[in-house]
Amino acid sequence: MRFATLTQLKELCGELGVPISQAMMIEQARETGQTGAHIFEQMAAYYQIMKEAVARGLGPGVRSRSGLTGGDAKRVKDYAEHEMPSLGGEAAKAMAYALAVSEVNASMGRIIATPTAGSCGIIPGVFVSAQERFGWEDDVLVRGLFAAGAIGYVIANNSFVSGAEGGCQAEVGSAIGMAAGALTELRGGTPEQAVHAVGLALKNSLGLICDPVAGLVEIPCIVRNGFGAVTALAAADMALAGVVSAIPSDEVIGVMLEVGTAMPAKHRETAKGGLAQTPTGRRIMKELYEKDGKEGRT
Repeated sequence: MRFATLTQLKELCGELGVPISQAMMIEQARETGQTGAHIFEQMAAYYQIMKEAVARGLGPGVRSRSGLTGGDAKRVKDYAEHEMPSLGGEAAKAMAYALAVSEVNASMGRIIATPTAGSCGIIPGVFVSAQERFGWEDDVLVRGLFAAGAIGYVIANNSFVSGAEGGCQAEVGSAIGMAAGALTELRGGTPEQAVHAVGLALKNSLGLICDPVAGLVEIPCIVRNGFGAVTALAAADMALAGVVSAIPSDEVIGVMLEVGTAMPAKHRETAKGGLAQTPTGRRIMKELYEKDGKEGRT
């Protein structure tokens, strides 16, 4: 790739006279030797899987194998349709859709890791709800996925996207930044505004620990995806309004690396700290282990 930072990505867009999504498509074609049409077709297939996961997650009967989670996406969707959400209907829909995909993941359904399974609901939640709201064709959202991919590429190569390495800030935080930057472009924002959206989003999740109860990608992972979708919407709106990230976005990514590296191991996906080690968290883990033991003996 001819860019390693968000600043270089923005500069490349200026040189080529294209948005981030098109710059990423050009670079991916150069790197892989595949045609632009083939690359676009692959990404279009990924977006279809995202939409299918949203639809499945909003239906009845979606439960995780552990039995701990499931059905919250439908609850939020029903509430948003029949009540007056404090967030407003559109943001509540994005939240419900993000929860839906995360619940599908917990039920061992098919999802697209964006950038990980633990953060798989944020981009679909933002994208699918925005598509319904603004009447966009699928191709528009597919281009948005290339923009998100370019942002994720920079984050992954300058920090991390794994909760085991950098805490939940690396998973949910990265997904929020990817969704915010991509949505900014889709709404007509410039590459510079999209880059600011990334910084604004990431700053709001710095230090977020990864503390899955019983080591499962369910509690608190699923609800964090719902909150993450809403944060991405807010960051995109701030950037489109002209709000800038006072700390350059590349520096924010560097801070995420610093904070994640300093984070205790018990707060990096080990289930040895945080919510996983509350009295209730320990009780849930004990009950699940006892249940697995009984099932293993039958």
